[in-house]
Amino acid sequence: MSSYKGPDPQQRQSDAAAAKKAMLEKFRAASDDPAVAERRATRTAVNEARLARVAEREAAKRVHMAELAEQAARAAELALQAQREAEKAEALIAAEKVEREALLAAEQKAARDARYAARKAAKKERRRGY
Repeated sequence: MSSYKGPDPQQRQSDAAAAKKAMLEKFRAASDDPAVAERRATRTAVNEARLARVAEREAAKRVHMAELAEQAARAAELALQAQREAEKAEALIAAEKVEREALLAAEQKAARDARYAARKAAKKERRRGY
């Protein structure tokens, strides 16, 4: 039995070149096909529509973020105003408390002075004997 003899290197090289040429022709024919051009145009239109939707979403997102920032600023202003009013009320309460304490201290001093004067008068009366 003799062994199998494959094609010589030149034959293999020419077969490979022919296969490459056939593939190139097939690719060129496919790129000229109107169905491929139509699919490419469809893909391009879909991609442009997708980009437009993304841009719309981004714009809506920016508008929403601006609204949130405005609401946060409004809430901060209201909180600051409430804090100022609370501080004013606390200051008023503190002033009233100081005034009440001063009035109480004056009343206590007057009562103490009255007791002292009564004691002095009683002592003076006891000394005189009448």
